[in-house]
Amino acid sequence: MPTVRRSEIAGMIDHALLKPTMTKQDIIDGCKLADQYKVAAVCVRPSDVVLAKEILKDSSVAVTTVIGFPHGMTTTECKVFEAVQAIENGCAELDVVINIGAHKSGDYTFVRQDLKAVIDAAHEKNVIVKVIFENCYLTEDEIIKACEICNEVGADFVKTSTGCGTGGAEDKDLIIMRKYAKPEIQVKASGGVKTLERVVRFKALGVTRCGCTATADILGQLQD
Repeated sequence: MPTVRRSEIAGMIDHALLKPTMTKQDIIDGCKLADQYKVAAVCVRPSDVVLAKEILKDSSVAVTTVIGFPHGMTTTECKVFEAVQAIENGCAELDVVINIGAHKSGDYTFVRQDLKAVIDAAHEKNVIVKVIFENCYLTEDEIIKACEICNEVGADFVKTSTGCGTGGAEDKDLIIMRKYAKPEIQVKASGGVKTLERVVRFKALGVTRCGCTATADILGQLQD
């Protein structure tokens, strides 16, 4: 494995605090851990955004949340409302789930309009949007089509998974995503990213962010 520095890998990590059973103290502790390691962002449940923002108000760690989570099935209007409220509560980034059923139905006009509404609302406030595909449910052609739609609507990132599906980040999918997303669109690997070795391997595939819960285990092995 190539030599990497802690700060280099920390800058790739979105520390995920999304489990439904997490308590308020779990969120507080998770945000403090994210600040300790100076990761890129902490991804919390929508109801925890205000708390996370307060804890991290003096930190370089960005606060992000999920929109239409975990299946992307809420209406476009609900997704936009979620996005606007999250931004007002302090989010600098949003992770929005593609409408999986619509995408698999080939209703690409709806998928395009659904994502564009959220992205436009976010970009109006200079907020980054990552689009979650949930690749475990998609064919290769559907992943390619999702990349093409993201190219059209101006997504900032394409992302593999919610962590709630039947699979997570896979090399083969990341290779496809990096190939078909525009160069200026970044790639986020999420779902089962639990080791330093996987993060480093994904980095070599062109990944710039990883959603992780095992942040301390990954970064604890490294030094600046």
